[in-house]
Amino acid sequence: MQAIVDHLLAWYAVPENGLLSVALIAFISATLLPMGSAPAVFGFVKLNPDQFWLTVCVATLANTLGGLTSFWLGLGAKKALADRRSTRYLTWLERFGPKMLLLAWLPVVGDPLCAVAGWLKLPFWPSAVYMTIGKFIRYVSFTGALLWIPDAWWMKFAAPFMTG
Repeated sequence: MQAIVDHLLAWYAVPENGLLSVALIAFISATLLPMGSAPAVFGFVKLNPDQFWLTVCVATLANTLGGLTSFWLGLGAKKALADRRSTRYLTWLERFGPKMLLLAWLPVVGDPLCAVAGWLKLPFWPSAVYMTIGKFIRYVSFTGALLWIPDAWWMKFAAPFMTG
């Protein structure tokens, strides 16, 4: 088992392989599928600290494209379903507009927020810009904060999972 883990870590540490993995995970995690991309981004940056900004930019781009996919799905759903039910939340989102997509990075509510933005036919480019800004700030702050935690703590944390 340890050999498999070592092989996967070695493969993941190669920038060509790891960045593709980060991009795929970031894209999928921004759709309505429940998945987190922060551990993949942090893991890759931990193995390749000189790739911090490149990794953050790749993850931000892929995560934004995933969010825009949800946006387009919401837009398509709007066209498919002529009935529009106005709720307090939809009214709130309409009032704040694309700026609400700064919160698209939030767990649980962020992905549906992108779909609802499409449903409401919010302007595409402002929505894309605000979504990108929010996701970029998330990756920089979370990954940067995790990198401040000493390696000794991570080794202590991972020790129960490494015995076998």
